[in-house]
Amino acid sequence: MLNSILANRTFLRLLFFWNLLGAIYGYIWYLPQLQITEPRFWLFVPDSPTAILFFTLALVAFLGKKHWPLMEALAFVCLVKYGLWAVGMNIFYMMDQGEIIWTGVMLIVTHGFMAVEGILYAPFYRFRLGHFMIAAVWVLHNDVIDYLFGQMPIYMGLERYLPEIGYATFWLTIIVLWLVYDKTIKKGHRTLEFPHHE
Repeated sequence: MLNSILANRTFLRLLFFWNLLGAIYGYIWYLPQLQITEPRFWLFVPDSPTAILFFTLALVAFLGKKHWPLMEALAFVCLVKYGLWAVGMNIFYMMDQGEIIWTGVMLIVTHGFMAVEGILYAPFYRFRLGHFMIAAVWVLHNDVIDYLFGQMPIYMGLERYLPEIGYATFWLTIIVLWLVYDKTIKKGHRTLEFPHHE
């Protein structure tokens, strides 16, 4: 039942527009940080909007009854990694502040949705080891840029925890890469096809 909904073209169109709007909103959200960021780092600052953009492009291929393996690999890895990272960071931020922050709650819900949609579409992805390795290099390189060059998303007050956050983020990346490999590359993983009719 769920898989038939995920493969439904009307649902895919709705998901496409939802993610496209989410990516646009995310890039707007990051504008204040981008304004104080060196241009050479711009590509690596808005992690979540870029993850959503990867998935949006993969959805374009799905709607055309095709596959874009590299976008699927980048989308799966980045949606889950940055979705879970943002959920954890916003929970940690509210704990540190000692209060519920409704913007933080909104970010937890939307980023949680990112991780969920990435995982739900795992059986439909058709990327191979080479695509997976490119996605792995992308997120590991992004971790280096964030924590060695100081380009992580700004959470006022959490800078004092930067080494701990960087360490936790590294292991989150490793766990997510293992999950993606297990769901898509490992022999015996489940695969589903999009129907050739509505």
